[in-house]
Amino acid sequence: MLRAGLAAGTLGLLGGCAALAPSPPADQSNVCEIFREQPRWYDYARESEARWGTPIATQMAFIQQESSFQSHVRPPRQRYLGFIPGPRPSSARGYAQALDPVWGEYRDEAGGTLARRSHMKHATDFIGWYNARSQRQAGISLNNPEHLYLAYHEGAGGYQRGTWRGKPAVQRAAGQVASRASRYQGQLASCEAEFQCRRFYQVGPFCR
Repeated sequence: MLRAGLAAGTLGLLGGCAALAPSPPADQSNVCEIFREQPRWYDYARESEARWGTPIATQMAFIQQESSFQSHVRPPRQRYLGFIPGPRPSSARGYAQALDPVWGEYRDEAGGTLARRSHMKHATDFIGWYNARSQRQAGISLNNPEHLYLAYHEGAGGYQRGTWRGKPAVQRAAGQVASRASRYQGQLASCEAEFQCRRFYQVGPFCR
C-alpha cells in the first residue's frame, strides 16, 4: 500500500508539473503573438542570442518544428497489436526535443545540473549552444536556419557526411524551419520594441 501510495504521489506530482507548464500559444504562425502570450520567452531567446549568436526567430522556428511549444512532449510509444505500449523510438523530450546524450553534454558544458528540457529558458539556450557547436564543427552560418536544422537533426558529423541527402522528410522539415524563421524575423521587426522596453525601468534606447 505504501509503495502504491508513493507511486501515485509521484505520478500526481509529475502530472502537476506538466499542468503548471504554459499552454502552447494559440497562434504559432506569428512570433509577435507568441511573445505577447509569453513575454518571458522573448527574454530567454534574447539571452540565448546574446550568448551564442543564433537569432531569436531561428530559435523559435526550431522549437515550433520540434515540439509545437509543448513543454513535456515526447515521441509516442510504439504499439504492439495496436494497443500494447512498447518503448519510445528515442529519448527526445521537451521544447527542443533534445536527446539524453547531447542534453548531458549541454548540462556539463554550459547549462548546469539544474537545466530542464521542459523550461523555455534552458531550451533556447540549448539550441543556441548546439548551433554554435554546428558552426564551429561544420562551418554552418548562424544565419542559415535550414542547414543549422539539418545539423541539429543529423549531428555535425552526419551533416558533413550528407546523411540528410537521403532523407526527404528531414529536408522538408529543414525547409519549413527556414521559411518559418524568415517569417518570424519579419514579424519580429515590427513588434520587438514592445518586448525590449516593457518594464518600468527600461527606458528609450538603453533597453535595446
